[in-house]
Amino acid sequence: MTTAGSTTDPVPAAPALIDSAELTAPAGHYSHIAVHRGLAHISGQLPVTPDGDKLTREPFAVQAEQVLRNIDACLAGAGTSRDRLVSVTVYVTDIGDWPAFDRLYAQWLGSHRPQRAVAGVKELHYGSAVEVHAVAAVD
Repeated sequence: MTTAGSTTDPVPAAPALIDSAELTAPAGHYSHIAVHRGLAHISGQLPVTPDGDKLTREPFAVQAEQVLRNIDACLAGAGTSRDRLVSVTVYVTDIGDWPAFDRLYAQWLGSHRPQRAVAGVKELHYGSAVEVHAVAAVD
């Protein structure tokens, strides 16, 4: 709508809701990815394999590596990549695992350093030790 001397944005299109073909279907009422206004919002990823195996009894590093593989699958599903990450939120059930996660994360990302927060939480779904949510730019 345009009035004398002012304009307003038209109603934005609905977000594109995407489930990665490389991952197990979401266990709840959500999508893996929501793409809207140039950003891909990736739902929290847990250490669950594409076959649905929950790696919650595995060591922290194994869980974290699976979570990062799941983030890669979501990025690919949204048509973007690690170097387009804008923001990453990490939840760990033992804040003592922060240094181990940081090492794996640095290897995974290389020189790219998006905004990040790490929060210690009481528990995560399935008894997981780590969960990661991310936002990436898309074209």
